[in-house]
Amino acid sequence: MGIRQWWKQLGKEYYPKAKKLLITADSGGSNGYRNRGWKYFLNKFSKETGLNITVLHFPPATSKWNKIEHRMFSFISMNWKGEPLTDYEVIINFIKNTTTEKGLEIFARLDRKKYEKGKKFSDEEMEKININYHHSHPEWNYTISSN
Repeated sequence: MGIRQWWKQLGKEYYPKAKKLLITADSGGSNGYRNRGWKYFLNKFSKETGLNITVLHFPPATSKWNKIEHRMFSFISMNWKGEPLTDYEVIINFIKNTTTEKGLEIFARLDRKKYEKGKKFSDEEMEKININYHHSHPEWNYTISSN
């Protein structure tokens, strides 16, 4: 899980007193609001770290509202413009060497972990997750508590 790696390498150091983590996520793919594995592994991460994790999903087809895409991806694209992206190392180096005059710095590393595909999560496993669905759009907004 990329969030776990971020927490180990950066988050814990920059936010040592953190008790909560806010994640904004797209609605599809591996971090989609319907994805049982996403919630299962966030729950596992929450228990490991003691963090209460609030997730706010962008509504379907609205990832363009994601501030990260506006602040970061355009600068990455400018940085590697016209360059051949021949392998993962080249891509990672372009990403992590992207900066702006206003001080944006990007951390990037290649995750070489092999992830299991097609894993199913039972209703019983899902019922063990301490999840509180928010009043507004509960399918997209929820908090997973560590206790």
